[in-house]
Amino acid sequence: MTDTKTKKSGGTTKTSDGNLTQDVNFESALEELETLVAQMESGDLSLDDSLKAFERGIALTRHCSTALKEAELKVQTLTQDGDLVDFDSEGMDDA
Repeated sequence: MTDTKTKKSGGTTKTSDGNLTQDVNFESALEELETLVAQMESGDLSLDDSLKAFERGIALTRHCSTALKEAELKVQTLTQDGDLVDFDSEGMDDA
């Protein structure tokens, strides 16, 4: 298993996973991951291509997980006491 270290840089997460996810934002990574899953589920990939897609998918999953953890830490930092506060959407306009 590869040790994945991350560095935050301007909205993207740089990783030491062989540059598999370097400079990929969360939304792009998630979209690519969904595409890979669809390709693998179709059964049209060769064994070698399936393994490459799986490896890329693991890297993208780790990248997304790291991005989500970083976002959660930011939310915790922005709250008064560091606890997550439930969002109440009642009373908000749909505008």
